[in-house]
Amino acid sequence: MQVKFINRSHHPLPKYETTQSAGMDLRAFLPDGPVVLKPLERGLIKTGLFMELPAGYEAQVRPRSGLALKKGITVLNSPGTIDADYRGEVCVILINLSSEEFVINDGERIAQMVIARHEQAEIVEVRELTDTERGTGGFGHTGKK
Repeated sequence: MQVKFINRSHHPLPKYETTQSAGMDLRAFLPDGPVVLKPLERGLIKTGLFMELPAGYEAQVRPRSGLALKKGITVLNSPGTIDADYRGEVCVILINLSSEEFVINDGERIAQMVIARHEQAEIVEVRELTDTERGTGGFGHTGKK
């Protein structure tokens, strides 16, 4: 499968860092200088990347675990979905969940992107659903002992 990119940044294209990596890092494209996220502040960070995914695929934008653990920086709409028919710039909604300001510099790895196959469901309206052992139990229902 090929994914076509236009790169309007001066950073390298995303790539898999190891042979079994599921995601590739996205870098901030900030030609006007660093962006500061204050505690609990969110921002839309550009990457300078535009892509064309094959039909039946999506790109999922996810947090980088190191930024989340060490700095409290995460992707707000995680995972963010990029549809195969979207041709705009890939951007990342970051939020600072820490108590300290966080500076995002040009070229910094800010998120990871996973390409995933998907299907569109046929929507069928019914009056009843089949019964299961679990039924309507949810939100911790199976975790109590």
